[in-house]
Amino acid sequence: MQSVQAQRKPDAGLEYPYPEAPTGGTVTQVAPGVYWLRMPLPFALDHINLWLLADGAGWTIVDCGFAGDQARVYWEQIFACCLGGKPVTRVIVTHYHPDHIGLCHWLCEKFDLMPWMTQTEFLQAHAVHSRTAGTDRAALRDLHTRHGLEAQRTQWIAAPENIYERGVPALPMTFRCIADGDTLAIGDHDWRVMVGRGHAPEHVTLHCERLRVLISGDMLLPRISTNVSVWPTQPEADPVGEFLDSIADFTQLHARTLVLPSHGLPFYGARERVAALHAHHRSRLEKLHQACVAPRSAAESLPVLFDRQFDDHHLMFAMGEAIAHLNYLMHRGMLQRITDAGIYRFVKTDRAFS
Repeated sequence: MQSVQAQRKPDAGLEYPYPEAPTGGTVTQVAPGVYWLRMPLPFALDHINLWLLADGAGWTIVDCGFAGDQARVYWEQIFACCLGGKPVTRVIVTHYHPDHIGLCHWLCEKFDLMPWMTQTEFLQAHAVHSRTAGTDRAALRDLHTRHGLEAQRTQWIAAPENIYERGVPALPMTFRCIADGDTLAIGDHDWRVMVGRGHAPEHVTLHCERLRVLISGDMLLPRISTNVSVWPTQPEADPVGEFLDSIADFTQLHARTLVLPSHGLPFYGARERVAALHAHHRSRLEKLHQACVAPRSAAESLPVLFDRQFDDHHLMFAMGEAIAHLNYLMHRGMLQRITDAGIYRFVKTDRAFS
């Protein structure tokens, strides 16, 4: 899932070589042996980009889509018309979010496969799906309450529906583990696994130096800022710092690397996009630091970071991002966290913003 506040400044330095997305059930070739397809999402962000890689006698799928009847129909059309009679022989999942792993079980059952993914993402998917290990609704309500959200705004969290399960009806019980630095031979090309953090615990991106292609997942998007939130399992986490450190790695790639994001259009300009995201987060952090001249909770910080009101679903991500930005400043000594009537509040220290 993505940020509740889209970062929509002009696309300075970005080029879009494929301005038209493929229609449902079709694919578009974007590099030798690399094909782009798009699946629907039932959110304001209404699509996800998925990828097919020619893999010798078969095909590798990168990411699976949110479970839904229309997505299954589109997949069946692609299997019938776009694979040249070759089977799917590998499924790679970049991370545990439902738009990426949702149809993984269905695809793996269909082709008798197990997914390739990092261990942390596999285990996190199972924890969230079964509401264990601190991923239950009560833990989320307690986190947001401790950070100042009023009781009436947390009532929806007690709803019985497991939103994650709607997009991920089932999960595979086994997987093939991949890790940062691994090289995957896919067809005629080698793809290096680059793990990114902050948006998800151990998010996979794939880089092919020979093709100058980066499958970036949600780690690098052209027009919206990736969601970086604190969740109940790691309330002291610093996802903003992890995310900024992770995307800095992309500046080492060739300047003409084609970035294949999970949302939006493929683009050139990874270095420019990284610079823009660093500037975006720095601006938000500086504004938040200045606002904490008096103690302020995460809930009280929402108007500082965002310029609109939120429905319940988006409020969850807004609170996660607010806590994440406050934690970033706290861990670097620019804010101090105090407890006031059971609520966490943050206040400036004598350390200047840097």
